Amino acid sequence: MVERFLKQTTFTSVEDYNKHLEFIIPENFNFAYNVMDAWAEEDPDRLALLWTSERGEEIRFTFKDLKEKTDQTASYFLSLGIGKNDPVMLILKRHYQWWLSMLALHKIGAIAIPATHMLTKKDIVYRNTRASVKAIVCVNDEYVTSQIAAAMPDSPTVKAVIAVNSDAEAGKAVPEGFHNWEQEWNNVAPFVRPSFVNTNDDTMLMYFTSGTSGEPKMVAHDYLYPMGHLTTGVFWHNLHKGSLHLTVADTGWGKAVWGKIYGQWFAGATVFVFDHEKFNADTLLRQIEKYKLTSFCAPPTIYRFMIREDLSKYDLSSLEYCTTAGEALNPAVFDKFKEKTGIEMMEGFGQTETTMTLGTMPWMKPKPGSMGMPNAQYDIDLVKADGTLCEDGEKGEIVIRVGDKKPIGLFKEYYRDPELTHEAWHDGLYHTGDMAWRDEDGYYWFEGRIDDVIKSSGYRIGPFEVESALMTHPSVVECAITGVPDDIRGMVVKATVVLGKEWKDKAGEALVKELQNHVKRTTAPYKYPRIIEFVDELPKTISGKIRRVEIRKKDAAGE
Repeated sequence: MVERFLKQTTFTSVEDYNKHLEFIIPENFNFAYNVMDAWAEEDPDRLALLWTSERGEEIRFTFKDLKEKTDQTASYFLSLGIGKNDPVMLILKRHYQWWLSMLALHKIGAIAIPATHMLTKKDIVYRNTRASVKAIVCVNDEYVTSQIAAAMPDSPTVKAVIAVNSDAEAGKAVPEGFHNWEQEWNNVAPFVRPSFVNTNDDTMLMYFTSGTSGEPKMVAHDYLYPMGHLTTGVFWHNLHKGSLHLTVADTGWGKAVWGKIYGQWFAGATVFVFDHEKFNADTLLRQIEKYKLTSFCAPPTIYRFMIREDLSKYDLSSLEYCTTAGEALNPAVFDKFKEKTGIEMMEGFGQTETTMTLGTMPWMKPKPGSMGMPNAQYDIDLVKADGTLCEDGEKGEIVIRVGDKKPIGLFKEYYRDPELTHEAWHDGLYHTGDMAWRDEDGYYWFEGRIDDVIKSSGYRIGPFEVESALMTHPSVVECAITGVPDDIRGMVVKATVVLGKEWKDKAGEALVKELQNHVKRTTAPYKYPRIIEFVDELPKTISGKIRRVEIRKKDAAGE
């Protein structure tokens, strides 16, 4: 399959990849038809999706199964009046109907808007209004359906709401006013492919970014966006036809399309899903052991909890390759995971607006804590605040040079917001808002968001470098570094720290001093946190990113 879309399909070095990566772009590319239905024709019995749940369910979908079921789902959506360019919000947790819905919406030219199940009425109204949502497909969960129902009087564009039971809930009643997927889906007419032909520039997918500050933005992607993830799955994840891959991500988070659908199926790999409500490291490790997963990707937070388990209790010998993205990886986590498993985590970096822009590919030696090197499908550089280019070792903003032709994988626009689009994308550059520096070998090192950089006594301090130092102390599970206004220094460094359960009764001045001295020894002394606060949990976005802005607001309010 890969050879249909790349002029060269294997690479042996950074130089080879940078020089020879070249896409073959069909005129009217549609992932559902050009990749998934093509697999169903060429290799119908190959396992595409292995779906499991904490309720003990297990369903195996071949590529042939997915073609038949996505055709049926497309027919179902058409019967409800959903068609080309209609925005449809999907709130489906990890139910397998998310995969059926995503591919079906691609087939009929509608716009998929994945969303988290944690949205409130206010969040749902905001999304429905901003995107003119035509329909919502959701889990038949009391919280989710109650919030949607409460939002409907203020959501005039929504014409259909469809509730989905898990197989274990078969026959469970759906709320009044909701369509019943279980009953209606089974009784639709055979699918007839619509006569429309999408262009590569049409909008296919939208995400409301959770954002570490401000209201969520609507990130619109075109039909070439899945092709941008070919490099994610085939090269960064290092997948092949024999791979059984799990990416830990809620389907409402952009990371799901990085690791649970597009790049993985370009490679012909099997996507593994574990449908569960609450993360538990032991349960997850048991799944890896039971199903003999070969490939695993998760944000560093997941690895942090995994390495606190006794990994010798689990048979993880099937694991061949592990990757991480979603937040910066602390070197201490890399080292401990390698010590316990022998596997080096390969880090990747990108945004909701992009596919993987920087990463550690299989032909590269990972440097613990580094994001890796630029992905050859993007022209990436670092610029200083005055617009000049950074030399090696200098901190600057990560930018993507766009030029005359938008790179495959870069977003189309912030939907219905040309001003915000221009703010981030102008003069031939897309500004990521993320700070980094580049070493002499060409590896990039994350510093933080531009708004997160702390200026203290004339020094510029990136929160990640202090967090990395703190994370090497055995007491620290998670931490966030922010700046607190100070009359003398301008700002001082503050650490908000989540302790391991065995350390919580030691929270006090003695531990504060110990952590401060630990940072002084581990990194430059001027970076140590003058203020340390112990908390039970950190404020996070719905996608799991730390909201440092919330900590700063609480401090400013004197809370």
